[in-house]
Amino acid sequence: MLALQPVDTIGQAFRADPITQAEGEALFRAALNLFGKWGITDEQAAVLLDMPVRSFRRWKAEGPGRLTRDGRARLSNLMGIHKALRIIFTEAQRAYDWVKAPNTGFGGGSALEVMLGGELTDIMRVRRYLDAERGGW
Repeated sequence: MLALQPVDTIGQAFRADPITQAEGEALFRAALNLFGKWGITDEQAAVLLDMPVRSFRRWKAEGPGRLTRDGRARLSNLMGIHKALRIIFTEAQRAYDWVKAPNTGFGGGSALEVMLGGELTDIMRVRRYLDAERGGW
């Protein structure tokens, strides 16, 4: 005789797959190129990645060491900013220049000035702004 079996109707909480170390290393290499396009200094790049300048310069020369979860999140959000800018602007140079340009959405400051606040949430604020500008998903 067949019996009814209970069905689990409670959905599992969403959990994104973490960024692997190898993916983080690729993100770091891409970020180095992006920082060059944005024309930012090593000191500014180190603030964006929340690391000492000396460590940033060593990683820049020799390749990244162990990336923390926060570091991978920072890199991911920086790439999200780059992606959004490339969608918004058809000319690549306009996208790169936007980062340093004054913006009323940031009280007249630039996106770079906001991100240089040093917190992951500062980078996320710029990403959310751009996602809203381009229409999100």
